[in-house]
Amino acid sequence: MNDIFTHKAFIPFITCGYPNLDISEEIIYALAENGADLIELGIPFSDPVAEGSVIQKASEEALKNGVSTDAIFDMVTRVRRKCNVPLAFMTYANVVFSYGSKKFMQKANALGIQALLLPDVPFEEKQEFEGVCDEFGINLISFVAPTSAKRLTQIIQEAKGFVYCVSSYGVTGVRENISNDVKAMVDSIKSIRDIPVAVGFGISTPEQVKTISRYADGVVIGSAIVKLCTQYGKDAPKHIGAYAKSIKQAMQEA
Repeated sequence: MNDIFTHKAFIPFITCGYPNLDISEEIIYALAENGADLIELGIPFSDPVAEGSVIQKASEEALKNGVSTDAIFDMVTRVRRKCNVPLAFMTYANVVFSYGSKKFMQKANALGIQALLLPDVPFEEKQEFEGVCDEFGINLISFVAPTSAKRLTQIIQEAKGFVYCVSSYGVTGVRENISNDVKAMVDSIKSIRDIPVAVGFGISTPEQVKTISRYADGVVIGSAIVKLCTQYGKDAPKHIGAYAKSIKQAMQEA
């Protein structure tokens, strides 16, 4: 995945199937055209413990609309006919486990999925998924939070692809202020190993992005994008494209 981080990487997140899968597909194209370096595709789950209210509601709505893992695979198949933007799946352990871990990774690999993020899988239990991810060339991404200090060295030494640095306590959601401790966390990771670090949770404004891009290798934005889906519905792709363009410009100015 190092080619993604040859410059500051913009990593947007979307909830697949919200407001519907056709619009999700159009959002992917809009993000790709406006500078996304890696797009996280959220596979909805009924109990998304890491998510705040915005993404929780989007996941609930997608599930009510009958969105399934297979339907998302089908959407990505369509995307791949038109677009080669790097993609990752973000979901929860039960989604992968119930689908069949090997079957899931095999299909993801065939679609060129580069990474998998499972925020409810603690470091100590990652082996259940890491082996099958390795088998199919998919990076199981490690999360580092403000609570990770005691095991930081081990997490970083075993991390693959990039490290997802959680910027604050709690769940996802737009925040007015990002903790000043984030730079210290990134510096600590870099002191252990030279691996790309992307910062996420709560980031939404170009100003926040510009600040974080001065010390991190990438920025992850989710809730702010999902809020645009709620606000604009079927017109969301063009608004998300414009937003992505402003974020990418801020990163380039950092």
